Amino acid sequence: MSEIAPNQTAEHARLKVYIGAAPGVGKTYHMLLDAHMMRQQGVDVVIGLIDTHGRQETADQIRDLVQIPLKSIAYKNVTLQEMDVDAILERKPHTVIVDELAHTNVPGSRNRKRYEDVLELLDAGINVMTSVNIQHLETLNDAVNRSANTVIRETVPDSFLKRADEVINVDLTVEELRGRLRQGKIYTHDKVEQSLANFFRKGNLNMLRELSLRTTAEQVGNRAADYRRTQGLEQAPMPEKVMVCLSERPGTERLLRVGARVAGRLASNWYAVYVAKPNEKAQGDPEDHQRVEEFLRMARDLGAHVVTLTERNVSDALIRFAKQENISHVVFGQPVRSRLDILLRGSVLNRFLNEIRDVTVQVVPMQRPVKKA
Repeated sequence: MSEIAPNQTAEHARLKVYIGAAPGVGKTYHMLLDAHMMRQQGVDVVIGLIDTHGRQETADQIRDLVQIPLKSIAYKNVTLQEMDVDAILERKPHTVIVDELAHTNVPGSRNRKRYEDVLELLDAGINVMTSVNIQHLETLNDAVNRSANTVIRETVPDSFLKRADEVINVDLTVEELRGRLRQGKIYTHDKVEQSLANFFRKGNLNMLRELSLRTTAEQVGNRAADYRRTQGLEQAPMPEKVMVCLSERPGTERLLRVGARVAGRLASNWYAVYVAKPNEKAQGDPEDHQRVEEFLRMARDLGAHVVTLTERNVSDALIRFAKQENISHVVFGQPVRSRLDILLRGSVLNRFLNEIRDVTVQVVPMQRPVKKA
């Protein structure tokens, strides 16, 4: 993944990113509204590139904003148009609008990717307002591909977002967004039903919306932490995070209910974490596998962030995840085991307690396994 150095000084050009969960939430529309407000205040704002996607309400918002003519590039017997970086550099406005950040430029363009164009404009001292959908962030690509059952080929390195001085989440509820789709405000009417059944499914949109909100919150938190650090101020308290350690044992649903209640009292994020052994699906008990799937489904229904790790050593995986996510509360199940068995095979709970000290651990007794006749 490409690495982009974060903004170091106040003199550098400012980058403002409008991020959203999906096409049609209004990123470009809001960006244009803000541009008009800046223009009324005497700021020299121009459009480097806008893609209205045929949406009339977005096109209407361009109004009298100056648009830098696009550059024509010949490619495979056709002529395509891209943003004219040279013309913008020559014009040198205070701020330029660059839509569709994740776009891959036509071969023969000045840069391979549009975000690289943006970096060049910033290096030249020009402020940039740009937009991107959450599914185009590189580290989220795999998760989105699985959820949306589609391949997202155009990505932007996460380090680009770290370069941003301001990240604005343009949010719509899932029902509002699907309503806009049905009204033909996002895609043409012939694409509506297919979109509703695929990318615009409620489950997929809920996940994308959560990712967008969490990403924006992380950016705000990081900026605040950086400011406090540079000003020598006391750091803000870390938000509470709860981890429930799942297993295939009957009674694990009780752990999930306890975890949901703890997270509810703390108004915090919580994770349901299952550690699978390598080749577990192929070699494990089908009944155990089915039970795990039911637990994971229940965890999602209760509002957990479901995480499946693959590791031969369960303790190592849980300890690593707890450290990585700064977990503050952990819910374990305590199976009924003899002292000899614990001495011979060890205990995940005991190992965890030895390694992780600054957490609150709640141990929930598990039911005895029912012997098969």
